[in-house]
Amino acid sequence: MLLDPAVALTFCLAALVISLVPGPDMLFIAATGLASGPRAGVLAALGMSTGLAVHTTAAALGFGALMRAFPVVFDIVRVLGAVYLLYLAVASFRSARRPEPLGQSAHRTSWARIYAKALLTNLANPKVIAFYLAFFPQFVDPARGSVMAQFFVLGALFIVVGLMVDASAGLLAGRLGDFVRRHPAVQKWLHRVSGTIFAALAVRLATDSH
Repeated sequence: MLLDPAVALTFCLAALVISLVPGPDMLFIAATGLASGPRAGVLAALGMSTGLAVHTTAAALGFGALMRAFPVVFDIVRVLGAVYLLYLAVASFRSARRPEPLGQSAHRTSWARIYAKALLTNLANPKVIAFYLAFFPQFVDPARGSVMAQFFVLGALFIVVGLMVDASAGLLAGRLGDFVRRHPAVQKWLHRVSGTIFAALAVRLATDSH
């Protein structure tokens, strides 16, 4: 076996703890669920998981080493990600000025667009690969076979655990959003909260260069 069962279990428990700690991905998913409903929250979680799959592949193939060798690549991706999050923040604040009836927003915003937003948001954060390179090697044993294959297996486990947590968060946030969006004044505040979250994530990504 590529992974020792005990090591795999330890990794899954560690991944669960990491996933339960609110981070940029979970905040984005919660904001999306609040703004557009339960299905949108779950779709955002799926988009984030797809992004993690891409990051897993990139880390396994050595893109992380490229970013460490050429820090400018890291900075370019980081700045572009911050700009995109800022765009989402502005869009949310604009929506706060013209709240729509319950359910209408979800129809006007296609499910594919919600999924794509989540995917792009995850891909725009190069620190995910940095995390992979710091966390995964602790569970890799070259003596058990291909390091790349082990990386992919660990990535798959991390994605499954994270998806369960994130989808639950998106579902709960969406149900809460459905409840409070029945009141136009509250709907305005939901968009403002979403915009504030996106803006805060943009600032964090733009200013944290470590």
